[in-house]
Amino acid sequence: QVQLVESGGGLVQAGGSLRLSCAASGRFFSIDAMGWYRQATGKQRELVATITRGGSTNYADSVKGRFTISGDNAKNTVYLQMNSLKPEDTAVYYCLVRVRVPTTYLASDYWGQGTQVTVSS
Repeated sequence: QVQLVESGGGLVQAGGSLRLSCAASGRFFSIDAMGWYRQATGKQRELVATITRGGSTNYADSVKGRFTISGDNAKNTVYLQMNSLKPEDTAVYYCLVRVRVPTTYLASDYWGQGTQVTVSS
């Protein structure tokens, strides 16, 4: 129904920057919100940042001041600018979209495939 294509992950040295992108496509009426979550090896998945259709943002304390989430409603795309990266940021980053499905207008969540971010010291 809904597909998310993520890009921008990779290997970077501590202190460097990366920019992640996530584009949503498929069959949906509208998007309520999009966000980024991450999961390090052996750990639970955690929220990184979210943004609503209206532009309200929310960040995890660990990334506040370093990461910036933004969106382009016309392109159904969300971005995550990551600056001053630290080794503890190393994880698989997953994009999430919350949509309203056609006809029923029920909310439904879809996840991207994940993109690896590795920060070396």
